[in-house]
Amino acid sequence: QVHLVESGGGLVQPGGSLRLSCAASGSIYTINTMGWYRQAPGKQREWVASISSGGSTNYVDFVKGRFTISRDNAKNTVYLQMNSLKPEDTAVYFCNADGLYAGTLADFGAWGQGTPVTVSS
Repeated sequence: QVHLVESGGGLVQPGGSLRLSCAASGSIYTINTMGWYRQAPGKQREWVASISSGGSTNYVDFVKGRFTISRDNAKNTVYLQMNSLKPEDTAVYFCNADGLYAGTLADFGAWGQGTPVTVSS
């Protein structure tokens, strides 16, 4: 099994910053893409950003210029630096990873349990 554990969420004022982390552990041979999603109350989960094993990044339009995704492959960890936060960024943020299991080299896809982010004055 592969487990993802997010951390770094919390309450922040509009215009503030937060840095989310997500560490993967378990029977991992390699991790390909890692990404962040979010789900606001009463809404569907939506993709926010992703990063390949080689460091290529992609962002949804409404976070471009404000959020930065990065990863540390040696630590199997992905980060999301969130700046200039807005009330509409309030959501539970989930990380996602796909890759290959150690040993069998079968594909895996895993989700974390989510970390809440509240942007409010």
